[in-house]
Amino acid sequence: MNKKIATLIISIAIPLGAGIIAGLLTMGGMKDFGSVIQPPLSPPGWIFPIVWTILYILMGYASYLIYTSDASEHDIKNALKYYVAQLAVNFLWSFIFFSLKWYFTAFIAILLLWTLIFLTIREFYKINKTAACLLIPYLIWVTFAGYLTAGITLLN
Repeated sequence: MNKKIATLIISIAIPLGAGIIAGLLTMGGMKDFGSVIQPPLSPPGWIFPIVWTILYILMGYASYLIYTSDASEHDIKNALKYYVAQLAVNFLWSFIFFSLKWYFTAFIAILLLWTLIFLTIREFYKINKTAACLLIPYLIWVTFAGYLTAGITLLN
């Protein structure tokens, strides 16, 4: 297999894998999610896996563009440091929200996640504008998720 194709597959598999693992580990909490009082504009539950799958693919492709860029090793490592940090917080948010049901803590975590995504976009932009733009839907979705988390925190 071509090294670039293998790198692309791995780059996409990392966020997809993190999402799948988080989903499997928090499945019980996700089943309970339907019983919480939700704020206006809450989408149906079936939309979440579709949106997250698309976002994880975009994130993986963006990270691939950064990893394979001609930028300095220092700049690539710095940008990917933010990327890994936001992916870790994204992963942990699922446990905080769905398994622990610590909604206020989940709201604080999503604020941290939003900040890390913004910083990732900023660092990616320095290296590859397309990679940065690929993360904008993710930032928008996390903004919306922040609204939902705040609403659930206040209503439950």
